[in-house]
Order: sequence, then C-alpha cells, then structure tokens
Amino acid sequence: MGWESYEFTVVGPHQVEVTNASWGHEKADHSYVVGIEERDGVPVPTECGCKADQYREDYDCKHKVALASVGGPVVLQAAVEYATPTVDADETTTQTLEDKLRADGGMIAEERHEDGAGVIEAKPAECDCDDLRDDFPCWPCVRTGRRELPE
Repeated sequence: MGWESYEFTVVGPHQVEVTNASWGHEKADHSYVVGIEERDGVPVPTECGCKADQYREDYDCKHKVALASVGGPVVLQAAVEYATPTVDADETTTQTLEDKLRADGGMIAEERHEDGAGVIEAKPAECDCDDLRDDFPCWPCVRTGRRELPE
C-alpha cells in the first residue's frame, strides 16, 4: 500500500468514504464506504462496499486496512462521533435567496428589467465607476458585461 494514496471522508455516523486517489481523475470509480463498529470501545473498520470485501471472508480488503492504518484513530473516532442531523418539526428550513447568496460572503445582485425580461447584473466588488469622469465605466464592469464602453 506504500504506493497508493488514500483520501478519507466521514459521510455519516460510523461511515467513512475511502477513496484510492492514486487513480487520479478516475478516483471516483475507486471510492467505497467503509462501516465502523466499536469493539471494546475501539473503533474498527468492519465492512466495505467493494467486491473484495463482499466475496472474501478470509482477509480484510485494502480499503479497511487503509482506513485503519493510514486514516488511523483520528478518522475512525471522527466517524464514531459524527452527529446524526436531527430535524425539528416546528423549525422551518426555508432560507431566503439573500441568505443563500451571502453564505460565502458574496454580494447581492442588483436587478434590472429590460423589455419585461428580468436581467440580473451584479456590481463587481472592484468597481470604480463612481470615481471616473463623464460616466465612463471601469474595466471590471465592462469585462462582466454590466456596462459598455461609450463610442
């Protein structure tokens, strides 16, 4: 296993997705969810979705071995402690468009209507149009199509 590169993602309670990243752009085809159980308080990989684990009982598959040896106790414990999301029936999960747009620190777009069709245009963060003379647009606004150069 020294030549293989693995990635680990906790995907649920007691579940870790083990990806053989050595496959490069095809690594998604070499990704399996490994189930974890606690045995005497120690998290242990116990099942995997790969064919080697499903059809062989005399040894553990390389994904379980990689999780135990490369991922180690930190990844295993994270999967054991993964919180199960709960849904409160009285609480709504509806978000406004403004909440969704601001999640990454982005900006709210300005809306402009032309001929009855709604067109969304956003003022670029680096816009300097207000500082320029004769209503001349800044380059970021021209580049994004927000404003056009005068003729």
